[in-house]
Amino acid sequence: MIAQLDKFVVLSPVVYEKPNVVQNPCSVSLSIRCFRSSRLVFKPEPSLAAPIQSPSSGLASRISRVAKTEAESVLFDYLHSTRNFSFVDAEHISQNSPHFLQNLLSKIDPEKDVAKSLSKFLRYNPINEFEPFFESLGLSPSEVESLVPQRLMFLRDDSVMLDNFHVLRDYGIPYSKMGKIYKEAREIFGYDYGVLALKLKAYENLGLSKPTVIKLVSCCPSHLVGEVDAEFAGVLGRIKVLGLNNGEIGGYLSSKGKHDWGRMLETLNFLDRVGYTEEQLGNLFKTNPALLFQGSGKKVYVLFGRLIKLGLRMNDVCSLFMQNPHILSVKCTKNLFKALDFLFAIAMGTEDIAHIVSAHIELMASCSLKGPKTVCRELNVKKNELCQIIKEDPLKWFRVASKSEVRSSGQVASKDPSTYLEKTAFLLRLGYLENSDEMLKALKQFRGRGDQLQERFDCLVNAGLDFNAVKSLVRHAPMVLNQSKDVIEKKIDCLKNWLGYPLESVATFPAYLCYDMERINHRFSMYIWLRERGAAKTTLSLSTILACSEARFVKYFVEVHPEGPAKWESLKKSSHSI
Repeated sequence: MIAQLDKFVVLSPVVYEKPNVVQNPCSVSLSIRCFRSSRLVFKPEPSLAAPIQSPSSGLASRISRVAKTEAESVLFDYLHSTRNFSFVDAEHISQNSPHFLQNLLSKIDPEKDVAKSLSKFLRYNPINEFEPFFESLGLSPSEVESLVPQRLMFLRDDSVMLDNFHVLRDYGIPYSKMGKIYKEAREIFGYDYGVLALKLKAYENLGLSKPTVIKLVSCCPSHLVGEVDAEFAGVLGRIKVLGLNNGEIGGYLSSKGKHDWGRMLETLNFLDRVGYTEEQLGNLFKTNPALLFQGSGKKVYVLFGRLIKLGLRMNDVCSLFMQNPHILSVKCTKNLFKALDFLFAIAMGTEDIAHIVSAHIELMASCSLKGPKTVCRELNVKKNELCQIIKEDPLKWFRVASKSEVRSSGQVASKDPSTYLEKTAFLLRLGYLENSDEMLKALKQFRGRGDQLQERFDCLVNAGLDFNAVKSLVRHAPMVLNQSKDVIEKKIDCLKNWLGYPLESVATFPAYLCYDMERINHRFSMYIWLRERGAAKTTLSLSTILACSEARFVKYFVEVHPEGPAKWESLKKSSHSI
């Protein structure tokens, strides 16, 4: 088994014209069209087609913001009115293709009437629509140049591509992510009508929420090529057995990292062989899902490998993991590796290091340490002397080498160590970084034990809100979880069954859960009374009714009806408005 582990550890701008070069007429987007013998001829002019290298150089420095705004407006009118683009598409392209617009402005004198000159230019010189379109999808000028079709100028000439683009847009894929999708999985844009929608639905059928599918497709476009990714489906199946929420995956999907679902499955199988039961694995990943999803499980192999090479037995390493699951977070792993490097740098023996790790791994993982040279200089000792000091009293090492912000978090912990650790574990699951300023602030904002906070969090998820939506909600409004589970359930029931608002409205206005029931009952009873008499709009947002001041509410929701003031007084006197 260790041999297998060692194996894992070891292994472990727009299109610019070039002068004096014959080009395909369809690929020259902004050339001047001349008429000769009734043939359309594109004639490149180097002085006009020269690229603008930076906003501060040449022409770019002379183009005012007003001129650029007018150019956006002209391009919008051209795409929407002349080329019959939808309002949404024309607006997005015109506002998100700055390099193309700069090159377009180079065709006219920006000191003159920009709108009139550019409109006249576009009237006689159709553009290659693929250039601003691709740039508006987040692609760089060099990427645009390589992707523009050689024999097409108009987007409607590739109706299949355009239809699939609209499927992704209507599903909710951000415009800025579609360039990456087109670049990495162009086959998606060649699907027949209805195929792409079915592929998106197939991932929802695995139990993923729509926001999670959007993140998955944005980060891993290849998942829409061919059938449903078998390894990804395998990971979902395993974590479901372990009792994890599928929404956990969405919180760790990132376009910056590579997601190796096969290695995640190998990680789960590896821990099975180590001796973890299903229950233990479930507890481990519930406490710290980053162990699996960040780095696709690589941290397990690397950390196991380094600890085993110190001479620790596999069972001892497993025990350390189970007792301190949070040590696998990004920050804690970094601190732990830095602490190990510190001890090696002062030439401490592996046996002594193993002893310190076994006794103080939690401190090593939670403390951000100064470098050995800095500590030696501050204590005025040599490395061998520092090594002896640490061997005799490892805790002194943490006192003299820990950075100030770590000690301040220790002061928070010293008030109630068990509550601190439980609450820290909960905040790590929300995505806070260990020992960060944000973590210290959150420790003060969230009230209650870690298990109580988790119970309230689960209450929101079980009510039907998306897991990642709840994570975002409580990070922006921590006070939501400072109420008991019963109070939260009562407010959600009131929202859905009496007020008639969708549960998702809590995600846009989380402060609803923070108002007391008396304010909610009184104000909505008044609003419903007005609505029944035609004196108020049929649908107003929660924030409009609850967030305004008392004086403003009386002015717009009480005094607008002759009988309003009397009704309002009777509601305030009643303890049961509902």
